Amino acid sequence: MPSKDKTQVEEKEIVTQEHEDDGEEDDVVEEIAGGGEGAKKKKKKKKPKKKKAQQSDPPRVGLSKIFPNGVYPEGEIQPYKDDNAWRTTSEEKRYDERMAMEDPEITYQSIRRAAEVHRQVRQSARKYIRPGMTMTEIANFIEDGSRALVEENGLESGIGFPTGLSLNHCAAHYTPNAGDTNVLQSGDVLKIDIGVHVKGRIVDSAFTLNFEPTYDKLIEAVKAATDTGVRESGIDVRLGEIGGAIQETMESYEVEVNGKIYPVKSIENLSGHSIGLYQIHGGKSVQLVKNDDQTKMEEGEYFAVETFGSTGRGRVVESGECSHYAKIIDAPHVPLRLTSAKSLLKSITHNFGTLPFCRRYLDRVGESKYLLALNHLVQQGIVQDYPPLCDARGSMTAQFEHTIFLRPTVKEVISRGDDY
Repeated sequence: MPSKDKTQVEEKEIVTQEHEDDGEEDDVVEEIAGGGEGAKKKKKKKKPKKKKAQQSDPPRVGLSKIFPNGVYPEGEIQPYKDDNAWRTTSEEKRYDERMAMEDPEITYQSIRRAAEVHRQVRQSARKYIRPGMTMTEIANFIEDGSRALVEENGLESGIGFPTGLSLNHCAAHYTPNAGDTNVLQSGDVLKIDIGVHVKGRIVDSAFTLNFEPTYDKLIEAVKAATDTGVRESGIDVRLGEIGGAIQETMESYEVEVNGKIYPVKSIENLSGHSIGLYQIHGGKSVQLVKNDDQTKMEEGEYFAVETFGSTGRGRVVESGECSHYAKIIDAPHVPLRLTSAKSLLKSITHNFGTLPFCRRYLDRVGESKYLLALNHLVQQGIVQDYPPLCDARGSMTAQFEHTIFLRPTVKEVISRGDDY
């Protein structure tokens, strides 16, 4: 989920796979009372075979059943470079990591569990999503999978933010509201931005789908730019330098559409961001163009490194009906004149805390006729609205994003998968 710069398928039953025993059934000879050499032999009963749960199609099996030991796959490991190369073999830093893994509050298993949910859901979505589907069908498919696999449980585990399904010139912050009738077309460029959290540790990762080749180069450019941002990120790296590297990669590409050449531009007023606990935008921004930000990345921080490319002007503006909202972290305590606003705020706090939500999620928890109250909370500075962010109509935009974790010894690309 980007930070804006200020300036059907039926469910199949769980399939189980039986582990084969390593050896044959053990024969145990026991002497029967009063028997001699002719005593009968009694076979010991075979132990019950262990069963291991496997994922269904579409994915609906909770990950705790597939990983019963609570150990989830590690992300891609990238060693630190230059002045921080020593960290990889530092005994002190390795000790710090061992201690972190033993602390249930900061263990890496929470974020890795969220990442494995993300990988399995998005891989299924890639197979499932086709032109002709409504945006609501796509959102429900992704969110039903995320909720099932992460075993949604209040604020302990669940969806990290509304599923972004921004189309074409719209770059970010669109998800369907109730009654949305938009249908995916074969010429569309669809950005899919999915968030999953476990104990407030949010995995924020996105990719772009198209269904015919016109904008393949745009998608290739943005994927390469995101990989550049991930590669250049690290402890003590200045944020402005990362932006320069992203821009250089992005703008080395161009797209040909109907015989006309369009340069690919970094969208200058969107950015990646640090991620806090239950806080999708943690305070630091990784811009997509070269800038003078001397702020450094630090050990222990989580970042969403995301890039957006465009065939348009390379700048977005707010446009269209709002769907995304979030309670502000340090919201002011102001008297609310609307009883309905007080009630809605209580519901938001209980169901979402400071995690982003959308109007469909309010519908889902039983809220109704809430728009006046919601707008009042926005006006009072208690809830932030996030309208869709769009480039020039007729242009195309693409997005790729990964969550990285700056561990003491190495950089872990938490959300990396076989797909991107």
